[in-house]
Amino acid sequence: MIRATRNIRGFSLVEVLIATILIGLSIAALVAANGSFTMANDAGGDLSTAEFLIEQLRELTTMLPVVDPQLKATTFGPETGETSLALYDDLDDFDGQTFSPPIGADRAVLAGYTSFSQQITVENLDPSNFNQVVADHGSDFVRITVIVSQNARPVSSATWIRARY
Repeated sequence: MIRATRNIRGFSLVEVLIATILIGLSIAALVAANGSFTMANDAGGDLSTAEFLIEQLRELTTMLPVVDPQLKATTFGPETGETSLALYDDLDDFDGQTFSPPIGADRAVLAGYTSFSQQITVENLDPSNFNQVVADHGSDFVRITVIVSQNARPVSSATWIRARY
């Protein structure tokens, strides 16, 4: 008598179901990771742009005198007649200014960055304690603070100290 042998080939339904679930979970994890990487890349790009805009103002203000070269220490902020950015001739003219869209080191508007803004604060500091703000023109040291925002959300800021020269 010949016995019939049964050859079982392939996967069972349970094995196929488990493989499908594992592949589905792997794809879901890859999609979530891709979304996280994209968000991190966008945040890094925004931070890089903000740092660029801070450096533009640092470069612009590096060679400016701290106080008006003609009038000396009379007004903190723009002097009378200094109605445009092109006429700002000293560092204290920039106090309290916000540039939106931002400006470059050459004082030109950077039209490609319209969602960003630069806010500048200039304060005189106590020579013996740089954490202490003193009255306008009350010392030879100033602290410049630049805050760069995107769509009114602060992205980055920087502070540096200059001495009157």
